[in-house]
Amino acid sequence: MAVEEQNPEALNPEGEQPTEHLAPPVNENFKWYIIHAYSGFERKVRESLESRITAFGLQNRIGRIMIPTEPVTELRNGKKYTIERVFLPGYVLVEMELDNDLWHVIKNTPRVTGFLGTGDNPVALSEQEVSSILFRSESTSNKPSMKVKFEKGEQVRINEGPFANFTGTVDDVNEDRQTLKVMVSIFGRSTPVEIEFSKVDKVEV
Repeated sequence: MAVEEQNPEALNPEGEQPTEHLAPPVNENFKWYIIHAYSGFERKVRESLESRITAFGLQNRIGRIMIPTEPVTELRNGKKYTIERVFLPGYVLVEMELDNDLWHVIKNTPRVTGFLGTGDNPVALSEQEVSSILFRSESTSNKPSMKVKFEKGEQVRINEGPFANFTGTVDDVNEDRQTLKVMVSIFGRSTPVEIEFSKVDKVEV
């Protein structure tokens, strides 16, 4: 098993510079790697890795184990809840000094399917690449995305801003920007209003 350091550009396709940076590693030989796990079992994999680190006495060989998450606002029974959602399902980031023995320990962890890389050659990520993944949530924490779905033709009530308490019909849904174009009757005229998902409620019919 050969360990190579590469530059997987696909991990940061937009080329954005992260606004936050990782704290330096406690061991200068540590590098970051991405582990493939069963989707939905990322936290279980982290727990299993932490248990195996203790069992095999690898505390000096493995550093941080991170799961990329982002805040998402869900609507339940008319109330909004913000939860942390995994935004890269099936991926766990591990900081370690990788060799053949450690490779086998990681690979044989339950629900781990392998490493990011080609064949048996794991890819080591740069600090910038890791920061761009882990701190993506920093840029969205003040504006969490809404999980509730809206459809054209639905009736909604605006709950915030100058048009609060106005009821209108959804004319267009922009999932990327998390906004709606709502046709609202103002002074007898149907007027389009662009508004964020979080500032409207569905009208029960």
